[in-house]
Amino acid sequence: MAKNTGDGYRRGAVTGRTQFQRPDGNWQKRDERTGQLMSVKDDGTPFKGVAKEPDGRDTDNA
Repeated sequence: MAKNTGDGYRRGAVTGRTQFQRPDGNWQKRDERTGQLMSVKDDGTPFKGVAKEPDGRDTDNA
């Protein structure tokens, strides 16, 4: 399980989630198990600790 350190970084990977960059430049998370789209980050930087698609970090539908 990923833990926030309070120092601007996360220790460990967030499992069961991937992220991709939308055409508008924002990053959006996707649940690997259900395929459901989740939150959008609109500052142009990716989510910390979340694998980018395609990932290969987790098994199929982790």
